[in-house]
Amino acid sequence: MTPANDLTPSGAAAAPVVASRKRRDLLRFAALVGALLLFNFVGQQFFFRLDLTQEKRYTMSPATKQLLRDLKSPVTVTVYLEGDFPPAFRRLQQSVRETLNEFQVYGGANLHYVFVDPSAASTEKARNDYYATLLKKGLRPTNLAATENGKRVEKIIFPWATIAMGGKEKQVLLLRGNQAAPSDVRLNQSIEGLEYELASTIRKLAPGRRKRIGVVEGHGELNNAQAGDLLGSLQEYYDVYRVHLDKVPDLRALDAVIVAKPEKPYSEDEKFKLDQFVTQGGNALFFVDAMRVNLDSAARGGMLSFPYQLNLEDLLFKYGVRVNPNLVLDLNSGVIPLVTGMVGDKPNVEPMPWQFYPLINKFSAHPITRNLDAVYTKFVSSIDTVKAVGIRKTPLLFTSRYSRVLPSPVPINLNDARLEPDAKLYKQSFVPVGYLLEGQFKSLYANRAKPGTMQFQPAASPQARPGKVLLIADGDFVRSEIDPKTGNPYRLGFDRLANTEFANRELVLNAVDYMLDETGLIAVRGKQITLRPLDKIKITEQRTRWQTLNLVAPLVLLGVFGVVRAWRRKRRYANF
Repeated sequence: MTPANDLTPSGAAAAPVVASRKRRDLLRFAALVGALLLFNFVGQQFFFRLDLTQEKRYTMSPATKQLLRDLKSPVTVTVYLEGDFPPAFRRLQQSVRETLNEFQVYGGANLHYVFVDPSAASTEKARNDYYATLLKKGLRPTNLAATENGKRVEKIIFPWATIAMGGKEKQVLLLRGNQAAPSDVRLNQSIEGLEYELASTIRKLAPGRRKRIGVVEGHGELNNAQAGDLLGSLQEYYDVYRVHLDKVPDLRALDAVIVAKPEKPYSEDEKFKLDQFVTQGGNALFFVDAMRVNLDSAARGGMLSFPYQLNLEDLLFKYGVRVNPNLVLDLNSGVIPLVTGMVGDKPNVEPMPWQFYPLINKFSAHPITRNLDAVYTKFVSSIDTVKAVGIRKTPLLFTSRYSRVLPSPVPINLNDARLEPDAKLYKQSFVPVGYLLEGQFKSLYANRAKPGTMQFQPAASPQARPGKVLLIADGDFVRSEIDPKTGNPYRLGFDRLANTEFANRELVLNAVDYMLDETGLIAVRGKQITLRPLDKIKITEQRTRWQTLNLVAPLVLLGVFGVVRAWRRKRRYANF
């Protein structure tokens, strides 16, 4: 029999072992807490974010980050995309939320956002009243369709956000893109443009120096009514002036000039002022017709269209482009009203396709035209490029695959719209009708005397700066139709016969932003998110298999994990 005191040494030896193990566990716990605190401190001092997506969809541009960091007053973003949406629409909703979350990271306490469900009212009357309030703000609902599980789903949504800052409020359309594209592609295009749409609106609301734009007049250009929506749209963000070139010494006080559908020639002195403005770093937008067209004469039996003599041809040629004396016809075209018969004692007027009104739906991938909807042109001409050292020439607009070019003189008769066009004649494709020119432009008057004087102009001016020139060979591109009942201009790009608003207005505003934006924010429009759709046929064929796998596999893995864990515990403690 073993004496009782023989157990004392063993018990005494176990006590230090237990104490040592306890001390070790406490040290480990303290080290873990200390490491977490240190990591948290370092994370607060050195902020960084990782974007592991291939196209960096969650990475804000430097211009956007700087804009948000520089906010001086609170900005509130109200998004009307809350509610129960089909999956395709939830993707847009979630992308808006993610973008605003990123904005909040850099905007801090000065940026707040809230999502609102316009249809959340308790009664139908309250819901309709709220809809009416949104409509008064200019927020138009959209009936967007998508295919989910082989079924067509439609949803009335308000794809808008309002941004309020410093007592001012602006609306932002979140659902953009090309309406002719499939719904999933259009949603993807809208997601690509979210950062720019939101950030550019905040920038325009932020206080700061407003750029100055001069709209040239005195040569038969568009009047205030015809250019009403263009002028009103620009005046929201810029100071806009009417400019007579013969009444100002120069254009140095302006940041950009617009030449909109002139019909009379420019004098050499006026052209010299335009030339000096562009070569010294100014920005110019030319919307000019190459051919003279009178629709009244065309309706009375036809006419011949001859080239305008605007005295701008050599100036544009020096900059690297030439507007050709021709007219481009396109099978993808707008319509004109024609009398097709009589209904009782009244003429029956119907819209008929008119190939002289091309609808442009092919663009370059430039930020000005990326993800743009179709634009409307009337009597547009083709543009060629010529050699101009140091000038980067970017074609922006192209006609469709089925186009035709008629050289001057061009016979025009409205009755031709009654005839079916011969598709065999439309053999030309993707004719460029709009160009952007960038670089250091060479003066047309270099090594020549200033018009009307003996002042010799040097080969290179000491004030020379890089500039930008936009040329679209259609003066009507920026002309608004007039409402015959009220006399007020429609929105730029609105065609009342087709009851459709084209993207002319958006293209012009994008172009002005591109030319005058010193922060580089417009480059965000070039952001691209790759759409990776699933194979819908395979989804239908393999639906049951994958549903079963998703249901059974987790249960099997959980069971295997439980069995292995029980076996290991039994083995470990049995040996102990």
